[in-house]
Parts: sequence; structure tokens; C-alpha cells
Amino acid sequence: MTKDSLSETAALRALLPGTSDTRLLAEMLGFVAGRLMALDAGQLCGAGAHERSAERVNRRNGYRARAWETRAGTVGVKIPKLRKGSCFPEFLEPRRAAEKAMTAVIQEACVQGLPARPADGLVKAMGMTGVSKSQVSRLCGEIGERADAFLNRPLEGEWPCLWLDATCIKVRRSGRIVSVAAIVAAAVNLDGRREVLGLAVQPGEAEVFWDEFLRSLADRGLRGTRLIIAGDHKGLKGAAAKVLAATVQRCRVHFMRNALACAGRKGRPLVTAALRTAFDQDTLAASKEHWAKLVDAFEPRHSKLAELMRHAEEGVLACKGFPKDHWPKIHSTNPLERLNKEIKRRTNAVGIFPSEAAVTRLVGALMLEQNDERAITRRYMTLETAAAICGTDPMDPATIAAL
Repeated sequence: MTKDSLSETAALRALLPGTSDTRLLAEMLGFVAGRLMALDAGQLCGAGAHERSAERVNRRNGYRARAWETRAGTVGVKIPKLRKGSCFPEFLEPRRAAEKAMTAVIQEACVQGLPARPADGLVKAMGMTGVSKSQVSRLCGEIGERADAFLNRPLEGEWPCLWLDATCIKVRRSGRIVSVAAIVAAAVNLDGRREVLGLAVQPGEAEVFWDEFLRSLADRGLRGTRLIIAGDHKGLKGAAAKVLAATVQRCRVHFMRNALACAGRKGRPLVTAALRTAFDQDTLAASKEHWAKLVDAFEPRHSKLAELMRHAEEGVLACKGFPKDHWPKIHSTNPLERLNKEIKRRTNAVGIFPSEAAVTRLVGALMLEQNDERAITRRYMTLETAAAICGTDPMDPATIAAL
């Protein structure tokens, strides 16, 4: 038995007394790992440590400490450094799987809206040591990169219908807590499939902010938009007319809420039924004629409702100018409601965001997730109906498949 073997045997025996059972396995793993790394370094150098040899091709240059996460716990190892090249032991490759698992947990926690500090508890629950806030921030940066790539991707083809909605989120700015508008855009392409197109975090809903957002979509390739479906957002109509030259459909669901708020509690069933008769007319002209009669009927008792109907007529009935088969799908922002619900659920878990970039990171990752789900679901519109909105001939599915 060589001198090195004797010293290693003595070192192993020294681990047994005075070491708890919970740490014994970890210490033994660390000892074996150190010996294996020393052998690898010797092969790369062509000579052992402190050995004079004519076959030496490299020299050791100290060590770098590293925490090796294993099922037995955290093991401290020292990886040899070489003056030329690097020495990374192959047996440490399984650590990458553990790192990926930890990264996935932290990133998923951040996407779910969990703040950085509680993510530390999730890592500890996996049997690993906790992570610092800087590590969580670095991992969140990786989420941000993927979200930015998704939100800034080029838009190809035509998008006849565009849904827009804004959600208020609280952000900390210069020591104050302010509300910002997270504007989300989704659209249907000529293939009849829905996609999330973009996100913008703006200070408000003025026309200048809508103009900036729509121009950013146009710069990325948005074209062929005939109808924009949104709520009664300030400045949206002017921006839509200037940038996309599209008609704006006011969300019918939002309008009904405003209309019922103008009527008394006892009058709400009557108002709901009356407005529905106007919406159910077969043509735009018939709807407008019936709408005018309802305004005159409501004027004596519900003057606020009548005034609301006068101002909202063009927007609420805009979808009537498109093919009838589309009316149930384009009269409201329902396609965005589920997405908005998820945004609210996850942003409420955070409460107050540290910056606008944090909002973009979280909401952008959420939209990427939702977009992947929609890619494998059935079409929102058929090929023929989607093409009819643009006034083009129905596209042959075989032609689309060949593109």
C-alpha cells in the first residue's frame, strides 16, 4: 500500500468518530469527490501534485470552492484550477439537473406572482440551501429575456380582428405607489387562430399612450386590421383611426354594466331585455332604428341611460357592419377575459411591483404561457369567416398547409 493510500485510509477512518449520521454520507461524498478531481487534474497535467516529471504538460493553479447540492445534502468541494484550460469533473454533471430543477421552481414561482423572498423557502423545501435575492433576480432576468423575445417578435400575415384591454397595476416609483395601465393585445389571424400580440405598461390611457402602443404593433408588422374590440378607453378611437384606420367596437359586456348602473334596481331586467332586442336585429339599419326608439322610451324616466345610449350607439353597434356569423365572437372582449383574470390573480399575489420592468416580466411570461396553450387548441374562427372580415376570398386549407 502506497503512502498516499495510507493517508487516504486514515482520513476516511477519521470521519467515522465524532460525525453525525446525517453528515457522514455528505462528508464521504466530499472526500471521494476530492480524490476523483485530484486524479483528473493529474491526468490533465501529466504529473501528480508536487511531482517533477518530464511528461508534465500543465500545472495546477489553486482551487475554486463550490457547493455541490446532492440528495445527501450540501457538499463543499474544491475544484482544481489549471494554468492552461480548465478541469471540470464529469461526475458533477448530475448537479446540473438539480440546478435546472431549482431554477424551474424559482422561475415558476416568479411567474405565479410569488415575491423573491418566499421563493427561498421553496428551494429549501427541495432539500437545498436557500438562495439570495440577487440569485432570484438573476433567474428572473432569464424570464425577462424570454418574455421580451416573445413580446417583440415580428408579426406576419394579416390580423383582421384585434382585442385590446388595459388592467391597472400598482407600481412603486420614486418612493411613491402609482397605478399604471398594462395594455394587452390579442388578435385573430387569417388562419382563424388567436395569438397574444403584445404588452405595454403605460402611465395611463390617454391617446398618446394608445398611439405609441399601436404604432409599436404596426412597426412589428401588424396589418390588415379591420376591427378593434375594446372597452371605452380614452383616446383609443383617435389612435386607432390614425394608426390602423380600423373601426372600434365598444365591448358590449362593459356597456351593459354601465347601462344597468344608470337604471334603478327594479328597472334592470326591463333595460336588459330592451337592449337585447336591439342587439338581436338582423341588420345594422334595423338595430339603429330600434336603438333610436329605445332612447326616446328611456328619456322620461332614465335620462342618464338615454344619454349613454346616444354616445355609445356607434361603438356598440359597430360589429353589425361585419358578417353576421362573426357577431357573437367580435361584440365583446370576452377572448381577453380569461387572460385578464390570470393577470389579476398573479399580480394580486405580488401586490406592489418594484418597477414597470417587473410588470412586463411577469405579465409577459404569463402571456407566453397562454399563447402556447392557444396554439394547440381549436381555431377561434374558421378559415372562411376569418377571411370574410378582410373582404378576401375564402382561403383553401390545402393552400395554407403548403405555405
